[in-house]
Amino acid sequence: MVHELMRKQADVAVVGSGPGGATVARQLARAGKKVVLLEMGRDHRNEFYYGTHLGAMIYGDNHGLLFTEEGLNIIRPIMTGGATNLFAGSAAAPPAWLKDTYKVDIDRYVDETIEELDIQALPDELLGQASKRIMEAGISLGCQWEPLIKFIRPARAAKFDCGAKCMLGCRCGAKWTANEYVDDAVAAGCELITQSKVDELIIEDKQVLGVKGSIKKRIPFEVRARAVVLAAGGIGTPLIMQNSGFFDAGNGIAMDTTTMVYGVSKYKGNAPEPPMTVAYTDDENGYMLSALIDPWLSYPIIMFAKGVRYPLTWVNYPRTMGVMIKVKDEISGGITIDGKISKPMTARDRHRLNHASIVSRKILIKAGCDPDSIFVGPLRGTHPSGTVRIGEMLDTNLQTEVKNLYVCDASTFPEALDRPTVLTIIGLGKRLSDHLLNTVFRKKTARRAPAAPAER
Repeated sequence: MVHELMRKQADVAVVGSGPGGATVARQLARAGKKVVLLEMGRDHRNEFYYGTHLGAMIYGDNHGLLFTEEGLNIIRPIMTGGATNLFAGSAAAPPAWLKDTYKVDIDRYVDETIEELDIQALPDELLGQASKRIMEAGISLGCQWEPLIKFIRPARAAKFDCGAKCMLGCRCGAKWTANEYVDDAVAAGCELITQSKVDELIIEDKQVLGVKGSIKKRIPFEVRARAVVLAAGGIGTPLIMQNSGFFDAGNGIAMDTTTMVYGVSKYKGNAPEPPMTVAYTDDENGYMLSALIDPWLSYPIIMFAKGVRYPLTWVNYPRTMGVMIKVKDEISGGITIDGKISKPMTARDRHRLNHASIVSRKILIKAGCDPDSIFVGPLRGTHPSGTVRIGEMLDTNLQTEVKNLYVCDASTFPEALDRPTVLTIIGLGKRLSDHLLNTVFRKKTARRAPAAPAER
């Protein structure tokens, strides 16, 4: 069946509803602008499987089995709210180098968001005994561990029930996700179109005029807009740009390459505890550590990548302690137009990973784990980023070389962030929204995109 082209007209088309896209859509819709928000996935929050292993397979890209050519597993949910559905609810201020080196100052927007969403560390009694033991062990070894501030508010939940399973999706309602900003945007008049895949940009005379793609892979659409904000993530955004003639998009990628170091203790492990409640950041050696363990069914599946005997360690899961390593990896590899992802580790990356692994082992032993039980898990890519970098493809206002075409997601990072990313992305989104309101939409004589024919 041949479907007629669906046409829309807007002030701004936002592609992707993760923290960047949701923030921009919300801010501009509340300012009275006509916003069309395009999301490749759909809203799974009210489905019975949301927050389960089955759900993670349903809304995960390639059913959760997305790998780089080197074997790094990338968890990329395709759904409204993006990766915030599966993040651990952790927050961190942007690194100083973003402002000092790249002249992108989002401090006031970050402070505003912390106050607005009541982002703070969990009460001491909710940090978890295993996580506290890990933190105390790290401090005794000279590492400055401390509680992480969180997007988790226990009072929001009818029954607070937080543990490793929260990384499959929050079922108790305590964790903030970008879905809430999407809901705010829609309430303010934004038009949300789900299951809409943007294929390419409409560009004429070095100015963006809109986007085009298809809904449910069969209904072609075209959205004409005065400005376009790409927020499809570190993988999705460069693919759209490549398809639109930006040949440098996706040339190089960062991942905050991550692994878990596990050990078996005589005490209870940290699986029942809220994830990533305590952490240590070593900026000098380029990594972050936090108390974290994989969800119970994900654990043995992931361990197959380590070797056939490692899934058998699942028998000790209730007493297993985990320390997550997140490495500040160098830009390398990249993404090709057919969606293949390469992320080789550089010599410096491997040195940082080994340094962090040694420290993590010492911490787990000090926390009460059997030295013979400790092992380093398989590598994975947690934050695909740095594929459309500030200072190379974007100016400090996140604009590309094409007028009124902006990017607002993790792809903009000029370096690996090496810490939780969501608060930084929200700050970028609020700053970009103010910029658009003060430039593109302030000029009454600004050129408008040609009017689209009446919608059929």
